[in-house]
Amino acid sequence: MTAPASASPASPPKLEIRHLNKSFGTGAQQIEILRDINLDLAANEFVSVVGTSGCGKSTLLSIVAGLETFDDPSGGRDYSPVRIDGAPVFDAGLDRGVVFQSYTLLPWLTAQQNVEFALQAAGMEAAERRRVAEEHIALVKLERFANAYPSELSGGMKQRVAIARALSYRPKMLLMDEPFGALDALTRQQMQELLMQVWEQHRLTVLFVTHDVEEAVYLSDRIVVMGIGPGRVRETFRVDLPRPRTSEIVETEEFLALQHKVLKAIREAAQRLPG
Repeated sequence: MTAPASASPASPPKLEIRHLNKSFGTGAQQIEILRDINLDLAANEFVSVVGTSGCGKSTLLSIVAGLETFDDPSGGRDYSPVRIDGAPVFDAGLDRGVVFQSYTLLPWLTAQQNVEFALQAAGMEAAERRRVAEEHIALVKLERFANAYPSELSGGMKQRVAIARALSYRPKMLLMDEPFGALDALTRQQMQELLMQVWEQHRLTVLFVTHDVEEAVYLSDRIVVMGIGPGRVRETFRVDLPRPRTSEIVETEEFLALQHKVLKAIREAAQRLPG
């Protein structure tokens, strides 16, 4: 078994977040969602963000994805608190693949056509689109269902298509927001194992939002605990469990001890007063 293959501490971060703040509304109606978020992700690192509902996990991921704005103290002078490979993030881009809990597949296209559609938007020629789509449908083990429509697929299969689509244009980062939250327990475990296989093969940097602490410990190199009132980073845990991981690891003392520590940190973060 091997240890996590992340970049060394001396390497520049793949994702760099500095003093990120986010509020909704204005004046007396303004609500502070995120306060002074500082976070680095190394190349090839798998980091999960956990915390109680309302702590801003999904908002943070949406800002990194370029789908949500941030508070800008510069007054619009090309400022961004989020950088990928040193470049500021202002909008969505093909350097980030995004997978949500909802599958967001186009119902009139087959599984393979959904992947090809994303590649067409990326400007890829038709023959190359077919080849790359077939490759990524195979990567998520859906070859037999390549020509099936979303209505003919189970929830787990739809999420496999969503993952294949997000990976197909070779992003620098994969951003995942509760991607397995709507799945039953067995399908969820199968999807976790598939994600680990894909991550081992592609060695992507992954930012993963989940409310499931067991899932976070199983998947991650590092776990970030967020607190509420407003959302901020409260504590970080390194997951020093060997890779590759199998489902049996969840029953080990080391796994259960870390799971307990993270749960305790979430409870303590939720009990702290706002401000």
